[in-house]
Amino acid sequence: MGHITGPFGILGWVKIVHYTENIENLLAYPVWWLSKGGDTWSAMNVASYNIHDDKLIVAFEGCLDRTQAAQLKGMQIAVPRDQLPHLAEDGKEGYYWSDLVGTRVFNLQNEAFGNVIGLLRTGANDVLQVQSASGDQKERLIPFIDQVIVDVNLKDRRITIDWGLDY
Repeated sequence: MGHITGPFGILGWVKIVHYTENIENLLAYPVWWLSKGGDTWSAMNVASYNIHDDKLIVAFEGCLDRTQAAQLKGMQIAVPRDQLPHLAEDGKEGYYWSDLVGTRVFNLQNEAFGNVIGLLRTGANDVLQVQSASGDQKERLIPFIDQVIVDVNLKDRRITIDWGLDY
């Protein structure tokens, strides 16, 4: 749903980068789960928030100073899947970013690019992170825009793109 970029001020507030279409979508959940990328997740209650120019600033219960807030830097934000609105499994109604991780990526010439390992929100447009299908473990960044993404087929776990292997 997002991640924490660091502390904001001296009273325990943190800056959030959200991955949701609208900030309000994330704020609909009063409890967020935080993790540094491992299997251990901790529930945190959102005590208060402010929005500044599409930037989200949050105070969590129990986080009272800048030192505590700094320890949260880099934490990923999630909510349990069963609390999210239900979407059809085929992806035709839409999909969550987590649904795309592990999906195979091919171009219009049926050349394999690899598997989606993540997505980035850059501001201008979202970007697919694709790990190479060849043994070199090369990572490609592919714009997640209508001109490039031809089809997302969750049933077949396949994304078709209009993108050359030499880009």
